[in-house]
Amino acid sequence: MKHIDVGMMQYRQLNEQIRESKAKQFILSSVTGQRYIGCAQKDKTITINGTPGNGLGSYLDGATLIVNGNAQDATGDTMNEGAIIVHGSCGDGTGYAMRGGKLYIRDSAGYRCGIHMKAFEERQPLLIIGDRAGSFLGEYQAGGTIIVLGMNQEGKAPVGYFCGTGMHGGTIYLRCDTLPQGLPPQVAVRDADEDDKALLLELLDEYCALFKLDKAQLLASHFYVLSANSTTPYRMMYTHV
Repeated sequence: MKHIDVGMMQYRQLNEQIRESKAKQFILSSVTGQRYIGCAQKDKTITINGTPGNGLGSYLDGATLIVNGNAQDATGDTMNEGAIIVHGSCGDGTGYAMRGGKLYIRDSAGYRCGIHMKAFEERQPLLIIGDRAGSFLGEYQAGGTIIVLGMNQEGKAPVGYFCGTGMHGGTIYLRCDTLPQGLPPQVAVRDADEDDKALLLELLDEYCALFKLDKAQLLASHFYVLSANSTTPYRMMYTHV
């Protein structure tokens, strides 16, 4: 294991040290907003003490990043594989264009999380947010799964406006009793059934273990399931339909 006291180190220097080292496990202390930590990493585990900057784990390709605190914007941007675990909150654009891997946020996340998320064959990205997300969650989502648990929302919708705008694939699960306002016509909504709860039981297993949450208590709550209501939500824009 390699320890790096980051302090005011320039982000390029930090990322070069991580890439060039033969170590597989890193502990970064006193992180002060350095960007792109773990960018495109394949096979390392990086524990971050402090606050990483924008683009944490962008293009991640198999590594595991653990943040003991908050993260900023564009966490997991276009990540391909691996895991990002945030023991705090995240900023805007979390999970932008995720193509695979797991992104676990203990608390809340900002605007436009999970937008352009997509999946292909065995690569099925998973974004779980513990408390709430801002507006435009899952905008243009094409695949994968987003779960928002609304931990401190007392049954209110744990998302902002325009959830699922342009959605044409994938699934969003919302733990709440009240539907979000302003759901777009591309989104179909239904109550979670027993099959959904069985899937959630599996998807939430690692998340609840990491953050020491009672999975049975969470699953005893009501969930809404959001999905695309048409395979061609933009058919009016096509030359032939």
